[in-house]
Amino acid sequence: MIGFRRLALAALIPAAALSLGLSATLAQTPSPAPSASASPSPAPSAAPSPATSTSPAPAATPSPAPSPAASASPSPAAPPPAAAATPAPVQTADPFGQEITLEAKKVVMVKGTANWDSAFDTLVDAFKALNTLLDKQGIKPSGNPMIVYTSTDDTGFTFFAEIPVEQDPKNLPKDMSIGKSPEGKALKFVHRGSYDNMDNTYEAITNHLDDKKLEAKDTFIEEYLTDPLKTAEDKLVINVFVPLK
Repeated sequence: MIGFRRLALAALIPAAALSLGLSATLAQTPSPAPSASASPSPAPSAAPSPATSTSPAPAATPSPAPSPAASASPSPAAPPPAAAATPAPVQTADPFGQEITLEAKKVVMVKGTANWDSAFDTLVDAFKALNTLLDKQGIKPSGNPMIVYTSTDDTGFTFFAEIPVEQDPKNLPKDMSIGKSPEGKALKFVHRGSYDNMDNTYEAITNHLDDKKLEAKDTFIEEYLTDPLKTAEDKLVINVFVPLK
């Protein structure tokens, strides 16, 4: 089981690049020559009187030429850069070999045997029988259903199907009883997917125990986090507990 992570990054494109290029083009365009704002002075009379000044009339002051920057329309202010996209929340990988301590719980349980070819159907039938008993007596489970494997061989296995309860059911069938779930030090693993694909999970568990030089008890526990009676088999989420010696 591997948790995939993705981090989406938003590309930042300078929005002001186009407007800055336009301003530079306009700045290089020469402004037209300014024209005089007043008409030329009249020519002096042919016989000026002595009292009349012979100095020519002052020339009109030309209007100042507009600066290149003023002739171009001001470029729009560049918008602030877009904020980077918020990264997706980091998903923590499922536990693999996490050391825990199991606490004993009161359970109603039924013992059964199964062959590997129809293993999951057998386990589902065992859970159905327990749920039917609890429903008839109005008892709600106090935890997730579990399978405790007590022995295995090439053809099949024996097991206890267990459902935690706080209230003792009455009038139990002969194959059912009240007991306690396993307790003590264990390693926790998580399986996601169908029951048939759990071979890969158990192979990884075996390799982990060998690498860590850990010795397990002859018991494996599966806690079904998704209801096996209502969940599609390929959508199962199962905690696998391996009690240690």
